[in-house]
Amino acid sequence: MARLLLIPTTSSLFLHRTRSHITSSPSPSQSASIGMAPSIDAACPSEVEIELFPFIRVYKNGNIERLFGTRTVPASLDATTGVASKDVTIDPATGLSVRLYLPPAAAGAAKKLPVLVYVHGGGFMVESAASPTYHRYLNAVSARAGAIAVSVEYRRVPEHPLPAAYDDSWAALAWAVSGCVPEGPEPWLAAHGDASRVFLAGDSAGGNIAHNVALRAAAEGAVIAGVMLLHPFFWDPSNTMSPELEVRIRREWRFMCARPDAKLDDPRICPTSAWAAPLLAAMPCGRVMVAVAEDDFLVTKGRAYHAALLASGWRGEAELVDTPGQDHVFHLLRPGTEAAAEMLGRVADFISRA
Repeated sequence: MARLLLIPTTSSLFLHRTRSHITSSPSPSQSASIGMAPSIDAACPSEVEIELFPFIRVYKNGNIERLFGTRTVPASLDATTGVASKDVTIDPATGLSVRLYLPPAAAGAAKKLPVLVYVHGGGFMVESAASPTYHRYLNAVSARAGAIAVSVEYRRVPEHPLPAAYDDSWAALAWAVSGCVPEGPEPWLAAHGDASRVFLAGDSAGGNIAHNVALRAAAEGAVIAGVMLLHPFFWDPSNTMSPELEVRIRREWRFMCARPDAKLDDPRICPTSAWAAPLLAAMPCGRVMVAVAEDDFLVTKGRAYHAALLASGWRGEAELVDTPGQDHVFHLLRPGTEAAAEMLGRVADFISRA
């Protein structure tokens, strides 16, 4: 009998995706950075060991099947926005890479441009910096904000349990900041990046990563211009979801950490406990934006994070963007809508105000 972890979801991120029953097959450049998932041999079926719907299946023979977020597009010159992109390997030892985006504003600019380090979502398990969704979004953000974007291709669960994603994203932030000098090794950052205006952002699981990377920046004495958490994946004990969703988050967190004893009082997923206030109070920036959506299953957790940040003693400006009538990462799934355009404007304005 196959052992299943069947986890229900109400998130539109998942309900609006087209499910793919093909094993994840990243491009050659990606396979080094995210871990090549073994192919499934139809002639040698295997029982399911773990299923975390709608993300992933893990089979007893070690095969891994990602159920969405496996498509990729190459770096390019985007005809719509005029933004150029390219892939750069940061650490050959781990395969860590980023996709860089250079906006048309860089040409003939009188001063250097802000830099946005962006961490994609996908439950720590699916999607990539090269996915069509994130490639389109970073082109749009880079053009609208006039910013260099650094999209992180972090290692994913389950091949690389947490804290690999945190470590990779911290390394990408440190690389971006250190590269914004004339003698820096990456020409786009060296010529156009402003080290005093480096922003950190992410959505869903990427929002969780961005928060944790920001706290590491504080511990390392680094200063960043601002942090944006878009529909972040957190848990908070002061409010509840449906019982099914509470169970889902507990199971997913154990899987992400590869530890059956992993608890939700871990500050990496529960940053809102009273004892964690000193961590929030040390946020290494003057501005934070937390975006939530009314119909998102994570909305209460995002609101609780914003409230905890305000109550922590942190001396900064914390903005809550609460979008009515929308669900999880609507701005990524429905980019042509009025609500998505407004969210894009909010993100770009947050960067431009620096």
